[in-house]
Amino acid sequence: MEIKVYQVDAFASKVFKGNPAAVCPLTEWLPDSVMQNIAMENNLSETAFYVKEKEGLRIRWFTPAVEVDLCGHATLATAFVLFNYEGHTENKIVFNSRSGLLTVTKKADQLTLDFPVDTLTPVAAIAELEEGLGIKSKATFKGKTDYLVVIDNEKQVRQLQPDFKKIAQVNARGVIVTARGEKVDFVSRFFGPQCGVDEDPVTGSAHTTLTPYWASVFNKNEFTASQLSARGGELTCRLNGSRVEISGEAQLFLQGKIFI
Repeated sequence: MEIKVYQVDAFASKVFKGNPAAVCPLTEWLPDSVMQNIAMENNLSETAFYVKEKEGLRIRWFTPAVEVDLCGHATLATAFVLFNYEGHTENKIVFNSRSGLLTVTKKADQLTLDFPVDTLTPVAAIAELEEGLGIKSKATFKGKTDYLVVIDNEKQVRQLQPDFKKIAQVNARGVIVTARGEKVDFVSRFFGPQCGVDEDPVTGSAHTTLTPYWASVFNKNEFTASQLSARGGELTCRLNGSRVEISGEAQLFLQGKIFI
């Protein structure tokens, strides 16, 4: 069997930046074990698969270790592939997913994700997280799948050297660390050793958590954001009621075939 594969750098204005994702268009679903093995072989933080079903396009996302409920950068990458290489002629795509309906719109080179907002619950500081991050938190919150840890400043976020074994002990998809930005509204990093990704370069879904938090701090709804991984990524975010709009660009890195 031959399967098309694209590798796209999401939330990037040029290749080698942002977050790389693999995108595999399918005519029908493969067994879960095969999709998981493809994601493991690709060895990227996410591989997205999509199928055109009777109800419309359905998307699924796999890390090298597990299937996840929501992934922003791989959704952006999939939309980029559909808009530019797989014949989607409209400027809007609606995906069915495990997280409900997800919309991506295109305006020039900007793609905008429309995702459900996360729900945040304040919690006490978690010893394993503070030990794993090597820093005390100003505030800690629990979202649907991740913990959000707020610290003092951008420099601290940049200089974090996490102990991934300790972070992996925390029962969550991963942990988002954030602070006010120096040139943007807020900065962040995302660590997910629990799902096979020690540090994700740019995490679109994390901004469904970050955006409502910073909206409560700044008392506004539109933000510039930067994820401070080694590759780096730039995003703009807008809180719109129960939804979060997350915008960025994408770049094609490779196009090929998988043989199984």
